[in-house]
Amino acid sequence: MLIHTAIEQKLLNAFEPVFLEVINESGNHNVPAGSESHFKVVIVTPAFDGMRLLQRHRAVNAIVAEELAEKIHALALHTYTPSEWYEYYAEKPPASPKCFGGSKTDKALF
Repeated sequence: MLIHTAIEQKLLNAFEPVFLEVINESGNHNVPAGSESHFKVVIVTPAFDGMRLLQRHRAVNAIVAEELAEKIHALALHTYTPSEWYEYYAEKPPASPKCFGGSKTDKALF
């Protein structure tokens, strides 16, 4: 199963979101074509009501812990309650930051 699909299915089952978008952003980074290493998740669910941002991120990370431990290099999380989503972001979710374009062998960046 593709990592993208696994993330999506796990989050759908765990949170029953009103909106979920899992985007493979690996192509924006210095990785081989077809990689599944960098993802952006936008998830909107009533399950986040009353939770602080850190609690939401921990909840999502716990669901995709296997993928984070073994396969994913970066996971950008955008976690909202339905009221937050419709008030601030429904028309345009926040963009992910640009990649620096370096690699582990580029000592100038690390």
